[in-house]
Amino acid sequence: MSWTEQLEQLKELFREMDQALIAYSGGVDSTLVAKIAYDVLGDRALAVTAVSPSLLPEELEDAKIQAATIGISHKVVQTQEMDNPNYTSNPVNRCYFCKSELHDTLKPLALELGYPYVVDGVNADDLHDYRPGIQAAKERGARSPLAEIGVTKAEVRQISQQLGLPWWDKPAQPCLSSRFPYGEEITIAKLQRVGRAEIYLRNLGWQNLRVRSEGDTARIELSPDKIKDFVSTTDLPTLVSAFQNWGFIYVTLDLEGYRSGKLNQVLPQIALTN
Repeated sequence: MSWTEQLEQLKELFREMDQALIAYSGGVDSTLVAKIAYDVLGDRALAVTAVSPSLLPEELEDAKIQAATIGISHKVVQTQEMDNPNYTSNPVNRCYFCKSELHDTLKPLALELGYPYVVDGVNADDLHDYRPGIQAAKERGARSPLAEIGVTKAEVRQISQQLGLPWWDKPAQPCLSSRFPYGEEITIAKLQRVGRAEIYLRNLGWQNLRVRSEGDTARIELSPDKIKDFVSTTDLPTLVSAFQNWGFIYVTLDLEGYRSGKLNQVLPQIALTN
């Protein structure tokens, strides 16, 4: 199916909905959904961003700018997943409790404001990864237009580029809780230090990256082709000092480099196929 055919099918979905609230993180997926929803529905579409300690402040600012560029109405709400020990204990299905909190917040809001549908940015590729949050969203009646049409991540970027969206190649930025190994407790202080570390690296010019946190150790993941440049051009003593000021004791570099979904490699294969 061509990108134009996919786009038309997505538009038709929104025509059928007539009104929709978009769970809008500011990532490339949910931003494309918000763009199409606005193009079809105008003021009958609303983008809502949930704010919690696991969202970088810079990501919220990006979301606001992108929503304004699109023209869609944008609302910010607070979620309280950090109050749930099922979330902060960081089990393998942590995302289930995160998305439960999100949609338990968005669904009543949608009904209150007169929106019969809550839609998200889940794409077809997400259905083939271990994403327990998708089940939580389904249980609460959320729809995923990209997944329904079969649009993959690469196709999301293609359609976004064709529509002239300047963030079509924006790197994926999952919530900061994904930086911790399963079973390690998540706290606001830990989220903040990881967030500061990643912002520090981005300000140095490195973009597609993660800072994984395990106990007192920070493990920097960069694109494999950037590792040599990083080692040769970065003032490493200054970097280590900054990380230690935020509470890390050890600062390491992952020689494999950044790879999406790396956190899930510790899961039994059966968990990924169920």
